[in-house]
Amino acid sequence: MTGLPTTRYRLAIFDFDGTLADSLPWFRSSFHDMVARFNLTPVPAEEMEGLRGLTAREIMARLNVSTWQLPAIVSDMRKRKLAAASEISLFSGIPAMLTELQRLGIKTAIVSSDGEASVRQVLGPSTALITRFDCGAAVFGKHRKFRRVARTLGAKPSQTICIGDEIRDIEAAKVAEMDSGAVTWGYALPTALQAAGPTYLFNSIDEMTERLAVPR
Repeated sequence: MTGLPTTRYRLAIFDFDGTLADSLPWFRSSFHDMVARFNLTPVPAEEMEGLRGLTAREIMARLNVSTWQLPAIVSDMRKRKLAAASEISLFSGIPAMLTELQRLGIKTAIVSSDGEASVRQVLGPSTALITRFDCGAAVFGKHRKFRRVARTLGAKPSQTICIGDEIRDIEAAKVAEMDSGAVTWGYALPTALQAAGPTYLFNSIDEMTERLAVPR
């Protein structure tokens, strides 16, 4: 049918931090302050890399984060991130990738635990390339937002791919019955992402763009 995209996917839902935005250095610099502020269990420098191989629940257990603390921690980190947004940039190649998806007729959305204000600030001019934002997702509630965004944009789960840099992004996509793409340049270790069973493991932005451009 004329006017409809001929690609495998009609909608690509992206995580933001570590997927589109190079915010891992900021997170590392803020981590120990967050641990101290909320009286969590400290993590020695030599153990920091090991956290990247754990699930979100395993990290919470390692830091001794209680369920009731989580909303306050997330809120605090959102405020810190907004204040530091001017220091964070998109990964090189992201604007070109989003431009190509728009050319192909693939709708794009951002579902993030981060606040929309800081996401838009980091995106800058690339904000215009995003079809929809649904930010402020609960740490373990992304699957609900995935479904809502797809419904709103008229895409079936089978026509949607969810792309992120954490194990929980893969898990949420599976619950939403959507394909998942895991990027290896973000927070979680590639081996941990692969073990979680994503539909695709992307080792570069060019590889991701090529996969999304594959015809139906």
